[in-house]
Amino acid sequence: PSPKAEPFKRWLARIGYERIQEIEDPELATKRTRALYQAKGYSDDWIEKRMRSIAIRDELTGEWKKRGVKEQREYAILTAEISKAAFGLTPTEYAEFKQLKRENLRDHMTDLELIFSMLGEAATTEIARNRDAQGFPQNQQAAHSGGKVAGNARRELEKKSGRKVVTNKNYLALTQAAKKAKRLKS
Repeated sequence: PSPKAEPFKRWLARIGYERIQEIEDPELATKRTRALYQAKGYSDDWIEKRMRSIAIRDELTGEWKKRGVKEQREYAILTAEISKAAFGLTPTEYAEFKQLKRENLRDHMTDLELIFSMLGEAATTEIARNRDAQGFPQNQQAAHSGGKVAGNARRELEKKSGRKVVTNKNYLALTQAAKKAKRLKS
């Protein structure tokens, strides 16, 4: 018991209560995520794409789990396979290109980068299902094929538009401005 600990205890109890509510009603978690992105200064259009990309990613990882892919390390390898085929960069290389340190790469993708990421992951899910890919090696082939679908579409758009999809643009300034504004309010 201490006067300094009481505000922390109340905050912890409130957060725990909110998470329990989200377990009972997952839509609350979605609303909280949207609110966090809005507070960081992202546009509603971008938020919509990011939320959809989260759903597509969840569907893909669920499919991998059903197909015998072991979590974490193998998921990372398969994700790198999709990214390399779609963008010519692994997620680590991509984050370095965007000058990110610990930030989430997808939170710093442009609309088109998010769209092509979704295409690669949705195509991978579809290919894995249709081929009935089982285990890591077969899912790695599906990941490469799915990433290639997105990579081909990306290159075609770049050829027709005359502009690169992969960009070093990030939202660091946006999120830092939101943090600064929050500090000024306090």
